[in-house]
Amino acid sequence: MMGVPASAGNRLLNALPPADLALLAPHLQKVSLEQNAVVIRAGDRRDHVYFPHSGAISFMLGLPNGETIATAVIGREGAIGSLSVLGPSFMSSVTAVVRVGGTASQISVSRFHAAYMKSGAIRHVVEAHTRSILMQFQHVSACNGLHSVEARMAHWLLHLHDRTEDNNILPLTQETLSQLLGVRRTTVTQVIAKLRALGAIRSARRGLVEIDRARLEEATCECYDIIRGATDRIVPHEVVGAHPHFASADKLHRA
Repeated sequence: MMGVPASAGNRLLNALPPADLALLAPHLQKVSLEQNAVVIRAGDRRDHVYFPHSGAISFMLGLPNGETIATAVIGREGAIGSLSVLGPSFMSSVTAVVRVGGTASQISVSRFHAAYMKSGAIRHVVEAHTRSILMQFQHVSACNGLHSVEARMAHWLLHLHDRTEDNNILPLTQETLSQLLGVRRTTVTQVIAKLRALGAIRSARRGLVEIDRARLEEATCECYDIIRGATDRIVPHEVVGAHPHFASADKLHRA
């Protein structure tokens, strides 16, 4: 645990007017997100809401046979546990796992819920984040059914790279990639070899994957651009003025 942070770094917190942010700020604590840590486990009641400043967290859906598959990845554009405002009995249906370590602002669910009830701006932020996550769920589901494993691996590597501050070496094991893609490790080995042949992956040492960003973009499917563009419209990088300017559901539908 690392003291009390400013809001800088998380796009949802940055979108709040000062008076609304002040409802949260005294209760926010900056915490480390360690790689492979489980932030929220499926079926557990949520105790905290997290606003990442750096790093990447994947939402993992576990199947009865023990297999897993990623349904979304978030970083500083989102939050974990914000749907706790739906009530104390609301349980997570996915497990949130840190894939790339970083930091986050943490607040207890009770404190967050109290601020949520007082602030229309905070409710607007939660609504925008919810739309962003649902959009990602929908496109990832379609991508899993329609596109090759090579394109899907490129897709996830790009989304993780977006949240790692331009570091072209990602701390990912083949086991992690297997979990993200919902495929066997032998398939991951074959896909890495294909992406290396294309120059999209420069090397895949033990626990590290070095990418070539430009060639990886050529290897991915259109889902990457769709998800990234829609996320940026719903949760903008910068907010000008005193109030958040999130895309409305109608605007997103027309885009």
